[in-house]
Amino acid sequence: MSTSIRRTLKTAAAASLTAGLLAAGAAAASAHVTVDPSATAEGGFTKLTFSVPNESETAKTNRLEVKLPTDTPLTSVSVKPMDGWKAQVVTTTLPKPVEIAGATVTKAPTSVIWTADAAHQIGQKEFQTFTLSVGRLPAAGTTLMLPAAQGYTDGTTANWADAAEGEHSNPSATSSDAASAPAAEAKEYHPAPSFVVTAAEAVDGSATATPDAAPASETQATGSNGGQAAGWIGLVAGLLGLAAGATALVRTRAVKK
Repeated sequence: MSTSIRRTLKTAAAASLTAGLLAAGAAAASAHVTVDPSATAEGGFTKLTFSVPNESETAKTNRLEVKLPTDTPLTSVSVKPMDGWKAQVVTTTLPKPVEIAGATVTKAPTSVIWTADAAHQIGQKEFQTFTLSVGRLPAAGTTLMLPAAQGYTDGTTANWADAAEGEHSNPSATSSDAASAPAAEAKEYHPAPSFVVTAAEAVDGSATATPDAAPASETQATGSNGGQAAGWIGLVAGLLGLAAGATALVRTRAVKK
């Protein structure tokens, strides 16, 4: 094998290894608290499952707080019990009253806090899931943001509260400032767990109603009446035919005589 070919293979191998390491680093950096709703239909109830990975190399996760919306409050909130974790649903007065299904709501659950005992904290390369049952969901198209604060045993907290990627940057900073700022000073993106409420389905499972379509019973009745009318017309036509035939026979006999 020639020297140039060996160098080419070594370069390709090094590039592949570097790409793999970068991909692994990106995957580790992208790990964050997420929420998976079991249903998203307007006006319904859903089970929210939060996935919480431990991202610290030296500390364990021992606390999680999920904040609930106050502009579109969830009036029903219950917690699935977890071994080694104590859960608290915090109910407070809303910033302003909200009308829900014709009723004025002034207080509602605004956060849920889980705290672990020493034996059940989330360690390195581990994750845990936390489950809530909530309802009723607000109008279709509403984005439910559920900011989460992840506490560690060393006293630090990771706040997963950014609305959308790109919105966490400092709007007053100029492009030259951003270019000159060290990479370490750039704020890390921590997206808040969220999902979008979808339209409610009709009772029969269809997405939209069809008021212009005649009900099946009416269609059947119309067809039945039409068939009966056609039968009577046929009967009358038959009787008239018999009468005409009888008249012609009588006239023929009269002529012969």
